[in-house]
Amino acid sequence: MPLPKLDTRHAFFTGKGGVGKTSLSCATGLALAEAGKRVLIVSTDPASNLDEVLGVALNQSPTEVPDAPNLWALNIDPEASAHAYRERMVGPYRGILPDAAIRSMEEQFSGACTVEIAAFDEFSKLLGDPAATQEFDHVIFDTAPTGHTLRLLTLPSAWDEFISSSTGGASCLGPLAGLEKQKALYAASVERLSNPKETTVVLVSRPERASLREAERTRAELGDLGVSNLQLVINGVFVAKEPGDAIADAMTKRAVESLSDMPAGLVSLTGSTISFLPKGTVGLEALRAMADPDELPLPLEQSLPSIDSLPGGLKQYVDELAAVGHGVIMTMGKGGVGKTSVAAAIAFNLAERGFPVILSTTDPAAHVAAAAEEGMPGLTVTKIDPAHEVHEYTEEVLAKAGKSLDAAGLAMLEEDLRSPCTEEIAVFRAFARTVDEGKGGFVVLDTAPTGHTILLLDAAEAYHREVERTQGDMPDSVKELLPRLRDKGFTHVFVVTLPEATPVHEAERLQNDLRRAGIEPYAWVINQSLLASGTRNPILMERGAYELPYIETVSQRLSSRCALIPWMEQQPVGKNGLAALVR
Repeated sequence: MPLPKLDTRHAFFTGKGGVGKTSLSCATGLALAEAGKRVLIVSTDPASNLDEVLGVALNQSPTEVPDAPNLWALNIDPEASAHAYRERMVGPYRGILPDAAIRSMEEQFSGACTVEIAAFDEFSKLLGDPAATQEFDHVIFDTAPTGHTLRLLTLPSAWDEFISSSTGGASCLGPLAGLEKQKALYAASVERLSNPKETTVVLVSRPERASLREAERTRAELGDLGVSNLQLVINGVFVAKEPGDAIADAMTKRAVESLSDMPAGLVSLTGSTISFLPKGTVGLEALRAMADPDELPLPLEQSLPSIDSLPGGLKQYVDELAAVGHGVIMTMGKGGVGKTSVAAAIAFNLAERGFPVILSTTDPAAHVAAAAEEGMPGLTVTKIDPAHEVHEYTEEVLAKAGKSLDAAGLAMLEEDLRSPCTEEIAVFRAFARTVDEGKGGFVVLDTAPTGHTILLLDAAEAYHREVERTQGDMPDSVKELLPRLRDKGFTHVFVVTLPEATPVHEAERLQNDLRRAGIEPYAWVINQSLLASGTRNPILMERGAYELPYIETVSQRLSSRCALIPWMEQQPVGKNGLAALVR
């Protein structure tokens, strides 16, 4: 059976968005339930599609899954939990502080770190308290906490007076001030998570280099924290049964090359492989197919929609940008959706048209470097090293704030500065410098800041408290950039996604976040569509039909401006590969 073998009562599935951790956790839970075990599946993902996969409406109490005896599931709403924490922290100050200060405090507690710690609090009630799930043989958690959250919660100083008095700290610190009563429960949860006899952590990846790199990073981070019972699942491995179809052959080749170059740390793990399933993994029959794909063949769709009815390509929007002649272009989206490739393709195309273009990226991947190496006149590629930017920012903060802290306070601040929030702010400062350098042409930003970071940096009260805590400074380039990001005539945001459930749900959350920051996306880009690829491979054609509802959701409900990029035989590397994306 290709599904992971669970010898422990608890299991966590973790991986980048869209790798299939929800469907895999459901398939594993269903297999255990059909083997006679009583199983509870728990999701803490704000973009969870657990209801859709299992075919049942869920809430925060265990709900039995129809037609699946012994299987229950529940959805924790971390957004609601984070809202409760915000209110707990901010509520006492309402009517006392000015409205502007209240809004700033609320933004301090609106980041991803706050949501993740709020989710950790919720599933700690299930993981740390055995009585809460005593009627189940297995409890499976879809979406595990990051190493940053675990480190933060295991720091003794997270529970002392330092936190209680640091309400002006970064968003990832705030919730802990209101959770001191949870200390024993948190400690039990972290201990159980790292106990190999009680908990298995399953790393889920696609057979793609970027996804495997993320899995290796997670493996190393968890290993440093003493989490040793790890397994690896490679999900969605496609191997063409018969050669001859260009798309199918290219997909097979990419998977083989990625897996042959897998990081050594992952190779050493107990692993399993799940075959590519053309109809997705929604419904119990599809989940059973993950355990044995050959046992439940899925019928081929006989009629596919006309390609003429699909959204057009990216070129129409690049033409519009060229007519403007200058400004900032940002590609935004979750990891693995191809935003770096889209940014590079737009920059390359505009440079070909004779515009001066600066492409600023945090991704050192070859397809970006190749564009510059081919000597495109007018194109300048600047590579931002997140590790370097974080180091510089951290040194600056510690030099100014560290002198006044004791050992416990310094340890807490150092952990705060290792958070994803810190990296985003540090990289954002570097982006701001790049934009400030662009005069009279285009600046294309890959991996742009989230709406939360923009609001956080733009809140005068939040910045005032940050200065008090760190004695840091906000560069003029950052101050000048923020108003520009809200200028529709100057800044154009492309939201990049894939034609699948989780990436679309996550991109919708991103769009809502941007709108909260006063930024309206210019257009959406649906990347790597098999439906638009022209493949005649039966399995891939079936997958293309599966994409249609998600393409319609984006093009008809989420945005009236939508570009569709097909899955291409040629990878987006160099002049020809990037040019193919702008059609």
